[in-house]
Amino acid sequence: MSTLSALWLPILLSSVLVFVASSVIHMVLPWHKGDYASVPQEDQVMAALRPFALAPGDYAMPRPQDMAQMRTAEFQAKQKSGPVIVMTVLPNGPMQMNRSLALWFVYSAVVGLFAGYVAHSSLAPGTTYLHVFQVTGTVAFAGYGLALWPITIWFGRSWVTTLKSNVDALVYASLTAGVFGWLWH
Repeated sequence: MSTLSALWLPILLSSVLVFVASSVIHMVLPWHKGDYASVPQEDQVMAALRPFALAPGDYAMPRPQDMAQMRTAEFQAKQKSGPVIVMTVLPNGPMQMNRSLALWFVYSAVVGLFAGYVAHSSLAPGTTYLHVFQVTGTVAFAGYGLALWPITIWFGRSWVTTLKSNVDALVYASLTAGVFGWLWH
């Protein structure tokens, strides 16, 4: 493609296809149904936390104030006795799906933009479908999948959940790469 602005169609079309595929994966297929376990005695745990009125955000327990506190016997005892938790608190009420879906679509467009930028910077007009697929698919996979690994490495997210999400990323990357390969001039 001769100009970066010529990439708007593959960026937009790949974003639409990824959006549809992710909707099917998450709402129709049972693939991610078991990603999050229920907390034992959920009602009691929720009732116990409710008086604290935790604001939406990310939390860790126990959380040291600094590195020196991590070495204290008191902090180490807290960690040993547990529970050790990393959690995200969302706003009360129904999940705001419209906002999340819109942001997901924008994110998919950004991944497509990066894939298109790398392809535009490294591939000539007339490059074969397979070569365009390889370049854009690799960039799209990095955008959709690789950022999930640090969550497992540092915060204990299940490896199974991360690997399943990387399979999703491979589907999204393949759709993105297929569109770019198809529309490459």
